[in-house]
Amino acid sequence: MTDFAARRLTMVDTQIRPSDVTKFPIIDAMLTVKRENFVPDAQREAAYVGDLIELGGGRSLLEPRTLAKMLDAVNISKDEVVLDIAPALGYSTAVAARMAELVVAVETDEELASETQTLLMDADADNAIVHVGPLEQGAAEHGPYDVIMIQGGVEQLPEALLDQLKDQGRIVCLFMDGDLGTVRVGHKSAGRVSWRYAFNASAPVLPAFCAECVFSL
Repeated sequence: MTDFAARRLTMVDTQIRPSDVTKFPIIDAMLTVKRENFVPDAQREAAYVGDLIELGGGRSLLEPRTLAKMLDAVNISKDEVVLDIAPALGYSTAVAARMAELVVAVETDEELASETQTLLMDADADNAIVHVGPLEQGAAEHGPYDVIMIQGGVEQLPEALLDQLKDQGRIVCLFMDGDLGTVRVGHKSAGRVSWRYAFNASAPVLPAFCAECVFSL
């Protein structure tokens, strides 16, 4: 039988801590949430590799390092509400739920959303809900949000999402330019979002956030 608990510890010790992520809430969450339960059954053995996991349909599970550094960059607090866009089976949502007051995940497919909600309940993420709707439209009825995360590559960002960010809120995005990716954190102040560089990473561009898709909205 695979010792997934040992693999989680190895993931944290070899992928997360060496990436200068040392905040206790992040380390604790990534040691606690069973990542193997949030991937397709055929990929459970690959759950703790250092690469992103392709899920099909232009979707992927971000590398553990990338997710950890995104969480480190936005520094979620216990009293904050988080919008998690495109978490697929909900791993990022489950991790963030251990740090936040409430996490709202957005998925487009009703069947996937139902499965994700079940997995979150099984993981004791009782403060996480899954909203069904277009990824690029977010979930305005549950906002505004202190933090917004997008679990995949972005070429252009719809204003509809930025409008759901609270003043003084943060948004973290992996902006892709060809094969090159840069994670940036946006801080909203007086209705305007200013961006700063966080780190380099890479992921497939989410279909809903390709330049052509956003332009056509």
